[in-house]
Amino acid sequence: MIRPKIFSFFSGCGFLDLGFENSGYDIVYVSEIFSPFMAAYRYSRMNRNSPLPEFGYHEGKSGDVSKLVEESEAKRLQEIINSCRKSTNIIGFIGGPPCPDFSVGGKNLGHLGDNGQLSAAYIELICQQQPDFFLFENVKGLWKTKKHRSFYDSLKLKLQLAGYILTDHLINAIEYGVPQDRERIILIGFKNNFLDNLGVSRSNINFGVELKFPWQNYILYPQRIVSSYPWSKCQPFSENSILLCPKEIPQELTVEYWFRKNDVLNHPNSRHYFQPRAAREKFASIEEGDDSKKSFKRLHRWRYSPTACYGNNEVHLHPYQVRRISAAEALAIQSMPKDFILPDEMSLTNMFKTIGNGVPYLASKAIARTIIDFINKPNLCNNLQLDIVYKPLQPSPIFK
Repeated sequence: MIRPKIFSFFSGCGFLDLGFENSGYDIVYVSEIFSPFMAAYRYSRMNRNSPLPEFGYHEGKSGDVSKLVEESEAKRLQEIINSCRKSTNIIGFIGGPPCPDFSVGGKNLGHLGDNGQLSAAYIELICQQQPDFFLFENVKGLWKTKKHRSFYDSLKLKLQLAGYILTDHLINAIEYGVPQDRERIILIGFKNNFLDNLGVSRSNINFGVELKFPWQNYILYPQRIVSSYPWSKCQPFSENSILLCPKEIPQELTVEYWFRKNDVLNHPNSRHYFQPRAAREKFASIEEGDDSKKSFKRLHRWRYSPTACYGNNEVHLHPYQVRRISAAEALAIQSMPKDFILPDEMSLTNMFKTIGNGVPYLASKAIARTIIDFINKPNLCNNLQLDIVYKPLQPSPIFK
């Protein structure tokens, strides 16, 4: 089986990369401008005994995507790509530019904001370096909000003019088994000559027409079915209380399931949480499961979490303890493997920022597998309108 080589941009501490790496890709180039995130990325790879990226880590100026499109840096990157092509015939770019400028809960400055401009820089980099395929991830506001949609469409047009056939989809991480209601827009593009080499017929793909793509193949929990379950409602908070899981829900989509699965109380990041002295009384007054406010959302142990977004003063509280959730618990909510650890010396602010910015592991793995299936099984590419029949989910017994 072909193992595509991945160039990762806006890598954070490596959530998206890990999903790709564990799905049959080689991460060969890692780019991140923020040094604490890069340090966490290096630490997690070392802790998991993962190999070093073949072409190294690039941080600071060398990890700044807006600088990589400049002539001298672009030439250096092209040399690396040419070297990489000597050992493989498939190269992909993956990345999720910082998204606060397109988020309703963020700055909402759009493409004029500092972070918004990074999306344009990433697209420019793709057009310039011409990888065989790319992935672009961002908040749904870029795709859904009228204020930002024209900018998003202009990025797509630029990619199409550069020779890419595109497909995009608004995903929800919960559909892939992540215990979190998290919608994101995913844009994937393949070079037209790369599709030719795969044997994909482009006779019916005209300019501006998007590629049919099997987005549904790795969905485990269709959103329409997830929303039909009788999820637990709010109830009075009781510290260290015991509450049995309802039988009618899929336990594997709940916060408590993942807390236990990842053994968060014994995880190295279990003690990493904010401890404001003056907020205890306020914390105790919020019902379990009350996530109706912008901040101070208390999770329900037998329900999935709202979007893991820990910036802009958004506070998520532990279901049955008088405190904020820990980094270990936030990692579990992002469906990260139990052995994924952040370094002790990392600040709490940076821990929660990089966790909230990351693409949930199970979602990234599902998308990565969909892409590699598409690449390795071109006979399916001509018949992508698949009739998928979903069977009702059965409650799964756990914790014997």
